[in-house]
Amino acid sequence: FLISTYNKMWEDAQKDLDIQLQKEREEFLQPENDHEKVFKMLTTSYIKYMQIFRSLEMAHDQLVHQQKRAVIQQVLDGVMGRILEIKKEMVELENSEFHYVDNILVDLKLLPEVLEVPIPRYFIKERLEVLQQREKMLDQILLNAGLQIQEPAETMTTEEAARLIQVAERARQGRCRAALMKKLYLEDKRQNQTEPQVETGPSPDDAATCIQKVWRGYNQRQKTQKMREEEMIFLGMTLPPHLAATSDSQMHARQVNTRKSEVQERHEEVPIKDKLREMEGLHMKETLQDQIGQCFIESRHIVGRFPDYPTEKAGGSKALFTDKTPEEILAELAEKKMMELQKKAQKGKNEARKEKPKEKPSQKPGSKPPVEEEGWKMAPSNFLSIMEEGNRQYKVFWQNREKGWDFHQDHDPELIKAEKREEVEEEIRVQVDELMQQKLTNLKLIVDGEKSRKQKKGKKSEKGKKKKKTKHHQTFQWRVMSLVHRTIDSLYEELVENGLVIKAQTVNLSDYVGEYSYLGSTLRQIDIEPVPSLADVRQLIALYGILPLGSQIVHEKAPLVKALLLAGPAGVGKKMLVHAICTETGANLFNLSASNIAGKYPGKTGLQMMLHMVLKVARQLQPSVLWIGETEKVFSKGARMAEEEANPGRLAKILPKFLKVLKAQDRVLLVGTTNRPFDANLKPFCDTYKKIILIPRPDYSSRFGKYLMLWKHIILQNGGTITNLLDISSLAKVSDGFTQGHIVQAVQAVLSELRLLQMTRKPLRTEEFVTSLATQDPVYKEEEETFK
Repeated sequence: FLISTYNKMWEDAQKDLDIQLQKEREEFLQPENDHEKVFKMLTTSYIKYMQIFRSLEMAHDQLVHQQKRAVIQQVLDGVMGRILEIKKEMVELENSEFHYVDNILVDLKLLPEVLEVPIPRYFIKERLEVLQQREKMLDQILLNAGLQIQEPAETMTTEEAARLIQVAERARQGRCRAALMKKLYLEDKRQNQTEPQVETGPSPDDAATCIQKVWRGYNQRQKTQKMREEEMIFLGMTLPPHLAATSDSQMHARQVNTRKSEVQERHEEVPIKDKLREMEGLHMKETLQDQIGQCFIESRHIVGRFPDYPTEKAGGSKALFTDKTPEEILAELAEKKMMELQKKAQKGKNEARKEKPKEKPSQKPGSKPPVEEEGWKMAPSNFLSIMEEGNRQYKVFWQNREKGWDFHQDHDPELIKAEKREEVEEEIRVQVDELMQQKLTNLKLIVDGEKSRKQKKGKKSEKGKKKKKTKHHQTFQWRVMSLVHRTIDSLYEELVENGLVIKAQTVNLSDYVGEYSYLGSTLRQIDIEPVPSLADVRQLIALYGILPLGSQIVHEKAPLVKALLLAGPAGVGKKMLVHAICTETGANLFNLSASNIAGKYPGKTGLQMMLHMVLKVARQLQPSVLWIGETEKVFSKGARMAEEEANPGRLAKILPKFLKVLKAQDRVLLVGTTNRPFDANLKPFCDTYKKIILIPRPDYSSRFGKYLMLWKHIILQNGGTITNLLDISSLAKVSDGFTQGHIVQAVQAVLSELRLLQMTRKPLRTEEFVTSLATQDPVYKEEEETFK
């Protein structure tokens, strides 16, 4: 039942994806000038992809078949990347990170929960063993360094120990007393029996009555149990016996088959690969040799000489196989000659312009009409091909494959053959390249009389360049020479001991409770910019922080976000969101706050060494999050006046260079948090953090929502119970202007250990929390306006 359900879910998601891809080919390729129409079109596609994303993620998590999961994961990565691309277009269209689409949701008859970004569970499950080993290693390093105290065993007080001993002793005495009374009862019974009864035993009638009583009781219990099962089956509460047996076996198979299929597939890969090499290897080798030889002959016939054999870096013989006709090759050669002539002509024009720089202004008041804009057009996508390939694989291999029960969920050897055939062909291609390269050299000597001297000259020039580079970068290499021969484990241990690698708290993104804003589009219609809701913040954290760090393909091909700034008043949950990113992706957390690195690596050289170590470890153990708390101190004007060792501004000059080094392949994210962004020097501040997320205080719908009550969530989380005497609606109204941190402090101050013990006879009341909340200062409107 479960397998067929999630297969059906996968099938429906693929059908929706096929329709959406067809829709994109029709709509997004045509220019559009209407701003509202473009935004509605983008939002509709965004919502549809989000629904497909949710279905695919659920199917991927629940299905056991490894080959199915591989196809689903490919499409899943494509859908995630496409969502990020559409989000980028929406941001550029509205010049805002926050979008209010409640009117579109009403037209589509959907709830705001559709916009919630699901977090793929394979981010953690596929790396669970690695993460557990890393956590153990981190705990051990912290214990050895004395930075973490081992949790002591639970000890009892003298009173608790005495009470436990009393209970055990009383139980022992009770058992002894019961054994003594049983012994006395049996002795009295034996003495009361007459001698003939002892010799003959019970009468046959008494024995038959005893047997009848036992049998009738057993028979009636069986009938009652059977009647009960039939009634439950009739009511639909349980499955029939044949289906129930299948269901139990499926549940057992669900627990075992995941690892079983993985191990089986690994064992099958080796013999399949060997069989392919034996059966098809010779044919592949001959075919490749014939194709490369034909390419040599055609090239000499067209160009007049044999081609140069591509190097291994260029792809070897792969670079020779292009789907081009001889006429296209001649056209390319003609284009290259034309490009060279154009470059020479352009140089001449540039020299003429330098000689006559005053003639440019005279061309400005010309009578040429302005060129009309073509309108908005969707940028080319890096993920449409991935989704189309996954959709094609589904249609070819899985759409009409198996309609019945797939109990064992075994892999398909034919699909493995298709994958391994490419690997075998690549191995054979390397061998063929060596043979054909020697053959090409011989052909050049025999036919053209050429010798390969150009490569040697190139090597010499490269050596010369390398020498120049070593002299130019000699200073920097001397600083980091000590790190070259060190292992990643030793560098990781040093960073942990210095407090730069910290243990992330286990916090999920769903723990950041907040409701959706239902009046966003209404307020924008009357020219009032609405305050973003906490649900919008959750979406942006998932889109910019969690999804790219969790998937390598998404991070490489999606719009790259290297740095993220979380700005908001104190207590709105900025640090919690940083820890949530690490928890959802299994990322390492590096604390590069100014207060944390002060005095640990003094001087400019020490700071460069530290960042080099951090970058090396973060790349090797990716994904990684580099957190800078109170980041406005790094970019503040007063930071330059501080001492060199404790100067937080020394990091501001290196951070831009640090971010330039990060490539799309590096799943490393810089996250800054600040509650006073207006104290920073804005130009370098905004140059470093391209994405800035404003985190507001919770509104009334978040403090008292239908599904996500902030007050209720925090009270239950701290061990409290909700009764009718506790008016949460009044608490939500009174706490207007207070942040989540204020509410947590108020709840923790009320729910002490003594108060929790008194809760059964003295329920919680509203006045207790109001009194505790009144001792704190709220976020005033003036401070809130400064963030806007």
